[in-house]
Amino acid sequence: MKRRIAYLFGLAIAAFGAGAQAGAYDDFFRAVSVNDARTVNDLLARGFDPNSPDEKGQVGLFLALRGDSPQVVAALLANPAIRVEATNPTGETPLMMAALRGQLEWSQRLIERGGHVNRDGWAPLHYAASGPEPKLVALLLDRGALIDAPSPNHTTPLMMAARYGAEPAVELLIARGADPKPRNDKGLNASDFARLAGREALAERLQQLAR
Repeated sequence: MKRRIAYLFGLAIAAFGAGAQAGAYDDFFRAVSVNDARTVNDLLARGFDPNSPDEKGQVGLFLALRGDSPQVVAALLANPAIRVEATNPTGETPLMMAALRGQLEWSQRLIERGGHVNRDGWAPLHYAASGPEPKLVALLLDRGALIDAPSPNHTTPLMMAARYGAEPAVELLIARGADPKPRNDKGLNASDFARLAGREALAERLQQLAR
């Protein structure tokens, strides 16, 4: 009987612990979504893993950068256990999201914490070139980003900038030596990307540079 009581008591403790962990998990990602750094810090102080992924495989740091939760970003970056190179299921890192959002200060801090400016496949420079902030393109180039880095389908940062990014980013990439000639797996070059966005003057300029 005593053994059975001890066994049942152990099951109850385990169930309580699992429930507490589930509660902490939900509380953490809720806090990330509403920029609640106080709750995040409290959970981290109690041992919650800051690198825990949500049900879609996204870590809190990536979500905080994507969702514009700056106080949570600061709290997570201050935690010594944070892994700034944690990737989601599609291979994206927090630096890639910060680059896409044009978050210059966070990008600098991520790089200082060990964020890689170069990656196989899609790289932070592709994301920065697609975003609103040419200074981020300059930052990554200054930190050693490969200017003509090919994506898995051989799309370059210049192509991304030509279609999606700020035109000053296109000019910056050209000034730094980006090659307008390469074509991706669909046979498109930077000029074609600009034309797909209705940027006819830019498309013509890129076409002339590619000759």
